[in-house]
Amino acid sequence: MLILSRKLNESIIIDGKIVVKVLRIDKDTVKLGIQAPAEVSVHREEIHEAIQRSKSQNGGAQGPQNKPAGPTQQRTDKTVSEPEHNK
Repeated sequence: MLILSRKLNESIIIDGKIVVKVLRIDKDTVKLGIQAPAEVSVHREEIHEAIQRSKSQNGGAQGPQNKPAGPTQQRTDKTVSEPEHNK
């Protein structure tokens, strides 16, 4: 595991394609913005685990939740279009 420290508005870049930026820091919560190509699935861990459980229960059959998000589909449970500023 790689461990990095980042401050507000700083980013990391993964494989030259995925950007993870620190948008906001509150007490014990960090809000991250993730930019990734449409063919890359980005999920919170608990959502990823639910998808994996669903796949195993359905014998690996692909349902709509397993398709990569296209440009018009919402890629995460909450999309932040612009960085939020600390209040």
